[in-house]
Amino acid sequence: MKKLSIIMVFFALVISGCMIEETVLPSTGNVEISDELKVTFFDVGQGDATLFQTEDATILIDAGRHDRDDVVSLLESANVDTIDLFVATHPHADHIGQADKVLQTFNVEEVWMSGDVHDTRTFERTIAAISAADIDYYEPRAGEEFNIGSMEVEVLNPEELTGDFNNGSIAIRLQYDHISFIMMGDVEVENEIEILKRGHQLKANILRLGHHGSSTSTSKELLDAVNPEVAIYSAGEDNEYGHPHREVVSLIESRNIDFYGTDKNGHIVVTTNGETYEVVTEYDNEVATSSCVDLNKASVDELEQIVHLGEERAEEVMKLRPITAANQLTDINGIGDGRLADIIAEGKACLDGVVLR
Repeated sequence: MKKLSIIMVFFALVISGCMIEETVLPSTGNVEISDELKVTFFDVGQGDATLFQTEDATILIDAGRHDRDDVVSLLESANVDTIDLFVATHPHADHIGQADKVLQTFNVEEVWMSGDVHDTRTFERTIAAISAADIDYYEPRAGEEFNIGSMEVEVLNPEELTGDFNNGSIAIRLQYDHISFIMMGDVEVENEIEILKRGHQLKANILRLGHHGSSTSTSKELLDAVNPEVAIYSAGEDNEYGHPHREVVSLIESRNIDFYGTDKNGHIVVTTNGETYEVVTEYDNEVATSSCVDLNKASVDELEQIVHLGEERAEEVMKLRPITAANQLTDINGIGDGRLADIIAEGKACLDGVVLR
């Protein structure tokens, strides 16, 4: 077992006069999958809070901004009473802003922090809340693997601390049966490269972009390794930092990755049975599914899976690209309003990840 950071223990003792115990949730190798995983990327403005829920475990990653008071109510609305693991990725106030309130309100079994120490009241309140509740505490390091219920977690970062809070962020890859997520915290490009060098398994269906979509993160090399189908960032509407930055938006869009942000979409919910997933957003209620056949991306063989599309019509679909509306399909010989209605009703065809309606 890894010992707690000496400076962290000292800091906790000064604040509360009590020792924080550590417990490691080990990887056992055999994971029984529960019925469903629900992942909610909460819209908490220019901050972060993401909830992973299965029948057998709950993980919260980050706890919003220090100048807002919304995370506890959001967790209550998600029917949370116990949090098996709370991951505070790093000590910036837009990530641990309401951690003390979360720790005081819910039964939290274990807390992970990077080990970096900040001189802010927000950080002090977080440490005091951990100490007061006698919660198990751990500082994970790259390469460690854990099972939390039916979720498998590999730590990607940090390998060691340098005092750079962003690059010291805890980054993880979470696997639920065949569907995987990577959560990058605020890790920046230089540490993305270090993660790549270490040879972690990085392929994932869904990538939570580093540092709110900042151009300091999300390198081409990382995207090549992850090769995500969906990219999600958390940022405040019209935020002063300009997140997500133009360079990152262009990079994501150039690769035809489905792209969501809390500033544009509100709360973003990913639900998966371990084989397929769907993404539902708060504002526009659009649904994207991993099993749909995308009219702008699918091969001829894949397009032929759609009702009324044989090889010849599938080739005509490819000639129509880019398709921006379902009614463009009626330009194809043999597809009228009736057959278009059948295609929509089947629920298999989609446009850039959004099922036809």
